[in-house]
Amino acid sequence: MSAAVKAPQFKMSFFAPRYWPVWLGATLLYLLTWLPFPLIRLLGRGVGYLLKTLAKQRVWVARRNIELWDPSLSSQQVDKLLNDNIARTGMALFETAMGWWWPNWRVKRHFEVEGYEYVEEAFKAKGGVFGMALHNVNLEFACRGLGYTHPSIAFYRKHDNPLIDYLQYHGRNRSNKYMIHKRNSKALIRALEDNEMCLYLPDQDYGPRQSIFVPFGGVSETATTTGTLMFIRRTQCVPLMVTSQYTASGYKVKFYPPMPELRDMDDETALTLLNQKIDTIVKEQPDSYLWMHKRFKTRPESSPQSLYK
Repeated sequence: MSAAVKAPQFKMSFFAPRYWPVWLGATLLYLLTWLPFPLIRLLGRGVGYLLKTLAKQRVWVARRNIELWDPSLSSQQVDKLLNDNIARTGMALFETAMGWWWPNWRVKRHFEVEGYEYVEEAFKAKGGVFGMALHNVNLEFACRGLGYTHPSIAFYRKHDNPLIDYLQYHGRNRSNKYMIHKRNSKALIRALEDNEMCLYLPDQDYGPRQSIFVPFGGVSETATTTGTLMFIRRTQCVPLMVTSQYTASGYKVKFYPPMPELRDMDDETALTLLNQKIDTIVKEQPDSYLWMHKRFKTRPESSPQSLYK
C-alpha cells in the first residue's frame, strides 16, 4: 500500500478566510444533492445554460471538437449534440458532489454495471484488469458506483487548493481501494501484477512526449499516448474498455470484451485499433463525452497548424 497517495489531513487553517468561498460552494452543493434526483437533473441543465453564456470559449472548443470528430454531421446535428453536451457538462458539477457525498444507499439506487462478466473472466487469468476508460463528464460519479461492484485503483492528480484537495481525495476514495500519483507508473504496474483492477484514461491529449499520431474520428493525425501499451506489455493484465453512461434512472458503467491483441501489435496498429474502439463507444452516447477538452491540440511537426484557429 506504500504506492498509495497519502491521504491529506484536515487542518485548522482550513477555517481561514481564504477558504471561506470553498466552504460556501461545497456547503451549497452538499445541500443541493439532497434534493430529489429529477430536480438535480433540472438544476444541471440550468448550470449548462450558464456555461453556454459564461464559458463561450469552452463551448466553442466543444463545437470544434465535434465538427472535427464527425465531419458528416450537419450543422443542425452539431448544434443538437453541442446543446446536449453542454447540459451534461452542467450536470457534471452535481455528479461530482453526488459521487463525493451521497450516502451508499442512494448511489446504489441510481447505479448499475453492465458487462461485468468480462471482468470476472479476466480475473481468472490472474493478471489484473487494465480498464481503459473514456473521459466522460459523469466519470466522477461512475467511479464511486463502480467501487461497490469492484474497488479499483487509479491515478490521482493533487488539486492546487489544499481544502479542495482534501475534499476531492476523501470523496473519491469512499468506495475504491487507493489512488496513485499520476506520475507513478511503477506503482500502477505493481497493482496490475497484484491482480488489481486499475483504471486509465487513454483518450486525452497528453502532448507530444510518448505519443504517436494515429486517426481518431475525422482527424487523421491525433496525438495518442503510447503509455497505454506500456502498461499492457509490461504486465500480464487483461486490457478492456470501460465507459460510464446515462440511463433513465441514473448511470451505469459498461465493460466491453477484452482486447489482448493490443499487446502483440506494433504501436501504430494497436493505437489505431484502440482509437477506432473509442470512437465506436463515444458514438453510443456522444453527449456525455468531454468535448470541452482540446483533444486535437497537439499537432505533428509535418502539420503544425492548429485546428482551433
